Amino acid sequence: MTFKSRLLSAVAGVALLSGAQATMADGHGEITVAYFLEWPMPFQFAKETGMYDEALGVKVNWVSFDTGTAMSAAMASGDVQLSVSQGVPPFVVATSAGQDLQILDVAVSYADNDNCVVRAELEIDKNSAGELAGKKVAVPLGTAAHYGFLKQMEHFNVSLDSLQIVDMAPAEGEAALSQGAVDMACGWGGALRRMLDSGNVLLTGAEKTELGILVFDATTGPTSFAAENSDMVAAFLGVTAEANAMWADEANHAEMLPVIAKDAGMSEEEAAATLTTFVFPPVDEQLSQAWLGGNAVDFLKGVAEVFVAAGSIDAAKASYEDNVNTGPLSQ
Repeated sequence: MTFKSRLLSAVAGVALLSGAQATMADGHGEITVAYFLEWPMPFQFAKETGMYDEALGVKVNWVSFDTGTAMSAAMASGDVQLSVSQGVPPFVVATSAGQDLQILDVAVSYADNDNCVVRAELEIDKNSAGELAGKKVAVPLGTAAHYGFLKQMEHFNVSLDSLQIVDMAPAEGEAALSQGAVDMACGWGGALRRMLDSGNVLLTGAEKTELGILVFDATTGPTSFAAENSDMVAAFLGVTAEANAMWADEANHAEMLPVIAKDAGMSEEEAAATLTTFVFPPVDEQLSQAWLGGNAVDFLKGVAEVFVAAGSIDAAKASYEDNVNTGPLSQ
């Protein structure tokens, strides 16, 4: 059975239900989905081979963004209906401010692909992190990298007041780091990989995870859109899940990798290297207590409290339970 036929059979049931609602979702049978470049994921194979359009019965437009905060703004304006792989921190920033968004699935779990890099000339590592005081740091504020930066500085007892923090997207931070304009830069994906040519990380992904510095992205969308188009959202998540399952079988890599890499704007070697640091939890695992079935709500609250303490947001919500919706994924 081909990838296409397997994928379509997997989501056929919800796809049949979704067509009428999809048409109503946008008034002319189209939806727009946000994603990141240089962030290779199995869904991009389905994206590029038209699987989402066929399964949902509508045209799916795709638009790339530089940060998760920009995704939030696009969903708030109604320009985007779903965002694939939005970081938890920008999601928390938006929902804490009152934006009505929901996490619909765990898009990817990663730890080595989101980090901060210190300029090599400084010769600062985890044993001398205190020497960062007085240094200039490029951080994409309100993102997963921002959260990881805050937690690492907390771990090393480096006061934020002692640092000069500038808001830069990962690509900008990488350029500044390579030019010596900043002493440390934080980011992810291709930008992080290039940062490593100029310096070193303070903590590895495994070390961060051991300290409870979790890193994962989610597929997110406005609460109203998910409520009014639950079958279409379920069909969308079904396509994503099947693409992830196909990627889990190495026999499919030769067919999928070139398509994924091209769509991500990367070489096959770069995309493959990045993908080795990614974990795509299957649906049953996502629905478990470890993820959306329980721990995710507590984690959202924890991220919010870190941001409150850092002065990044005014206040955390009493609970983020309403911001996690497992209904479509359960379908």
